[in-house]
Amino acid sequence: MQTILIIDDDEAIRQVIGVMLENEGFRAVLAPDGKTGLQEAFSARPNLIVVDLRMPGLSGVDVCKAVRSSGMRTPLIVLSAIGDEIDKVLLLEIGADDYVVKPFGTRELLARIRALLRRASPDTSQVISFADVEVDLERLVVRRKGDEVKLTRAEFKLLAFFLQNPDRPLTRDVLLNSVWGYEAFPNTRTVDAHVVRLRQKLEPDSDTPRHFLTMHGIGYRFIP
Repeated sequence: MQTILIIDDDEAIRQVIGVMLENEGFRAVLAPDGKTGLQEAFSARPNLIVVDLRMPGLSGVDVCKAVRSSGMRTPLIVLSAIGDEIDKVLLLEIGADDYVVKPFGTRELLARIRALLRRASPDTSQVISFADVEVDLERLVVRRKGDEVKLTRAEFKLLAFFLQNPDRPLTRDVLLNSVWGYEAFPNTRTVDAHVVRLRQKLEPDSDTPRHFLTMHGIGYRFIP
């Protein structure tokens, strides 16, 4: 599980981002100020850091510079308020990789986080296999016993989310939010229908699934 450190003196923003990350399968570490955040950066060794640019005391600029001067190459996303002068020169000067302007949508921030994590791990294999199935996340291709399996966009996104969260209880709400998005409002039965189709296309026996398991009263769990 990848760890994301959130450094922001606004408790509401910290909590919103933290809940969103936990729902998406990340471990969220929350810090209320720059000093605490810098300590967490060195102790928790997060995979990515989101830091507010303007904070009392140790600012986001100071945090970014301290992280980079220590030799850490952890991806950094800066949160800035409307009116802050943010450009590529400033980002380079403080060692940040990207920025998001407040107020921001959680889906936008999540997309930036995922993009940076992918860039930070270019050698990570984008091909994941289980049983007789091979999934190429980069080319969006699924093969079973060497033959290509046709999936809809939503089916592929659901499969990819399962693959990225193996052996983890996933509620229908988490799956809805992650695959269809917070702005979409499909019925929870949509998840059930798509899981059924994944079973039919990828399970050895769809009536006795081995990989896409139902957790009664909770949701689903993917077992590679």
